[in-house]
Amino acid sequence: MASLTEPFASGDSFLHGMDPRIRLLAALVLTVPVAVLPEPRPAWLALAAGLILVKMARLNMLVVLNRLMVVNLFIAFLWLFLPFSVPGEPIFDLGPLHATAQGIDRALLITVKSNAVVVSLMALLGTISIQNLGPAMQQLGVPDKLCHILLFTHRYIFSIYQEYTTMRQAMRARGFKPRTDTHTYRTFAWLVGMLLVKSWDRAERVHGAMLCRGFRGRFYSLAAFRTRPADYLFLLACAALSASLIYMGFIQGRPL
Repeated sequence: MASLTEPFASGDSFLHGMDPRIRLLAALVLTVPVAVLPEPRPAWLALAAGLILVKMARLNMLVVLNRLMVVNLFIAFLWLFLPFSVPGEPIFDLGPLHATAQGIDRALLITVKSNAVVVSLMALLGTISIQNLGPAMQQLGVPDKLCHILLFTHRYIFSIYQEYTTMRQAMRARGFKPRTDTHTYRTFAWLVGMLLVKSWDRAERVHGAMLCRGFRGRFYSLAAFRTRPADYLFLLACAALSASLIYMGFIQGRPL
């Protein structure tokens, strides 16, 4: 199925050859501090580091920009509210609304941090194939059930969407046109109900097939993970960068 393609998972860059466990740890070490940074300066540094990681991974920049565009479409809604809802020094007025410098700074900080986290995750986690992601998470101690939820969601969300598309096409073939009436609401309710029933039935059949094939609650990878000295150095560099961001955001310039 075309939707299951992973545009960043294949490649010959340094990041692609790195142990998936190291990339998972590096993503955790980098993104968690970035998400809680209270200052814009370290956030811009984190964004620059994320772009460097994208360059190191040799990702298709057109695909990266398309995904960032989707993220920033959601962030754009914050710019409609935050500048007018955060108290502070007024910058300009829009009718009865007053935009403040503090509100604009808050919106800009969230925008920069969100983009920094997304580009870092694309470079570090996007380069891990889904069949290696589960075993890598398990070996790092992530609960098995959480790994199963992640992998099965990735695998079957596209199947469920295909079921939905098939049923919508069948509805159109029978002349259904959505309107604002009771018949339309009832039809969409039946659509959602049938989708849930089909999803439950598929889950039962998949679970039975897995048990018949000897599934015992763990995923196994045919690839043997090997950690090179360069991988440890990369993780150490990410930890140093993370410590620098924390220092700049929480400690620097504040009285001891």
